[in-house]
Amino acid sequence: MFRRLLIANRGEIACRIAQTAKRMGLRIIAVHSEADARARHVRTADESVCIGPARAQASYLDIDALIDAARRTGAEAVHPGYGFLSENAEFAERVAAAGLVFVGPPAKAIRAMGSKSAAKKIAADAQVPLVPGFHESDATPEQLAEAAGEIGYPVLVKASAGGGGRGMRIVERAEDLAGALAAAEREAAAAFGDGALLLERYIARPRHVEVQVLADAHGKVLHLLDRDCSIQRRHQKVIEEAPAPGLPDSLRAEMGAAAVRLAKAIGYAGAGTVEFLVENDSAFHFIEMNTRLQVEHPVTEMVTGLDLVEWQLRIAAGEPLALSQDEIAASGHAVEARLYAEDPARGFLPQTGRLAHLAFPEGRPGVRIDSGVETGDEITPFYDPMIAKVVTWGEDRERARLALADALADTRIAGLGTNLFFLETLVRHPDFADEALHTHFIDEHGIAAVEPPAGDPDAMQAFAAVAVLEDRTRRLKARQDAAPDRFSPWGRADAWRLNNRGSDRLEFDHGGETVACEAFHTGSGYRLHDGERVVSVSGVARSADGGLTAEIDGRRRSGAVLADGNRLTVFLDGTRRDVTLIEPGAAAMSAEAAGGRLTSPMPGTVVRVLVEAGQAVRKDAPLIVLEAMKMEHTIAAPADGTVESLPFAVGDRVEEGVELVGFRAAA
Repeated sequence: MFRRLLIANRGEIACRIAQTAKRMGLRIIAVHSEADARARHVRTADESVCIGPARAQASYLDIDALIDAARRTGAEAVHPGYGFLSENAEFAERVAAAGLVFVGPPAKAIRAMGSKSAAKKIAADAQVPLVPGFHESDATPEQLAEAAGEIGYPVLVKASAGGGGRGMRIVERAEDLAGALAAAEREAAAAFGDGALLLERYIARPRHVEVQVLADAHGKVLHLLDRDCSIQRRHQKVIEEAPAPGLPDSLRAEMGAAAVRLAKAIGYAGAGTVEFLVENDSAFHFIEMNTRLQVEHPVTEMVTGLDLVEWQLRIAAGEPLALSQDEIAASGHAVEARLYAEDPARGFLPQTGRLAHLAFPEGRPGVRIDSGVETGDEITPFYDPMIAKVVTWGEDRERARLALADALADTRIAGLGTNLFFLETLVRHPDFADEALHTHFIDEHGIAAVEPPAGDPDAMQAFAAVAVLEDRTRRLKARQDAAPDRFSPWGRADAWRLNNRGSDRLEFDHGGETVACEAFHTGSGYRLHDGERVVSVSGVARSADGGLTAEIDGRRRSGAVLADGNRLTVFLDGTRRDVTLIEPGAAAMSAEAAGGRLTSPMPGTVVRVLVEAGQAVRKDAPLIVLEAMKMEHTIAAPADGTVESLPFAVGDRVEEGVELVGFRAAA
């Protein structure tokens, strides 16, 4: 076994690999871009090397920089993780040529599956069922259009290289094909450096089921059962579980055998995943093979008891698999949710900023958290906005599902928007509980549009006020204890006044609405008066992690209030509210008029300008396309009107909040 491992990745997967590698006694070498200099995967490594600027193409995708970092640090092996160069055959070859061990399959296996077109030919030869489609490489738009007509609409346009939903479009009509091909080609080229496309018959309500395989360098291939990854948004997985619920045993056996045949056909070694579409729980079709560790590998680990990273390392070191297929069986059920910094209500728009607070219900039986960030870390616009994977295990699916719902409900995040409520809504949905799974589940049920409950506004306002008062009291008391005259009434922490009742006036901004509160100190707590009603608060207990318990109007309530400067996030009864404390003398907050400005929702690059200055447009007409975090985001007209100016051209880099389009709404 090698002793020094360089992890050619970042974030959650780099931390996950390091965890197992350290347990095995390996020394960990991290690489990082300039933007990731203080990232968690760097902080927890034994050594680290900066490999370039923030842009992935100049750092995490720079093969020369990675090989140089491995040589400089004396690394003996390189683990690519997932994403970036994990499925790049050239990288695997360059690592081997440098005298290092590549912790992954042989380059020839990566290359065989790297082109979806070539992979489908190999799968067909291995008697693995395919989705009807057009899989020829280097096809022209005219050939693709002709093939689409023969397949029949709707068709699915897919990038031949890569995965993760990038470079994928559903096309319902022939007249929409050209635009979809152009957009998919651009997105695929940006994400994978290869704009080649293929077509498949679009299956309306399939399940997405995959089989985990593990192969050693001595010809032995095993499958580690199956996973269901049907719950997706924008063709990217959101919820995964193992084993896939409700499948006939005969279908499971056929898929497992097909996955093993495919792996053997390409001389596979290491961990890999063969993905299928399942129709009506009776037929399956090969989609692709991911020649790397999957994001969702924890659910397989939790039901099989195997550490896939450990086996990747052992196989890379030449060890044979010590298991037989008969020894692999599922124990219980596991479910995983991908927690992202994104806004589901705005098309899952990625969010950036600092994690003012991040706390998971760790330590519970059957709960596993895989994360690459901690409180205080930044979610930047340069990389995938994943915060964590929340994974739970139960003796059966229902127990695992409820455990996941509870774990999500008890996760506390402040500082930026996330999909946390969206995930909990998904997992608690009756049809999800009833195993009615398919790849359009989210859109069909409109889950992204479900708004979080408002909660108890009076109690949440009281919690915010009490948290501010308790923190002020703590600071004043500390100052009084350090003062020369510790017993001076003028330094008391209870708003004492000579010949008057002690009170504090607080003002909060609730989404643009100012709410004032007069807080009177009592012997046991506070009386809060907002001008209309009085709320009595007593028995206050405040913990260092933001937890707050208090009796409000005679009812005992427990929650949390997390502060980031003047911004407060209140958690109570499974609901969340963000408010801002308005300090005395601070300028009133004003909302920017949006009628004439369409601004960038996040930092990115302009990839298409679809209109001209002076052009009249209708509501929802696409105006400009922004590429950010490897995805395209279309800025549309908010109403009928006229484009007055276009400050940016294709290729321009823009920052969050800048005006992208000067727009005048029709009168």
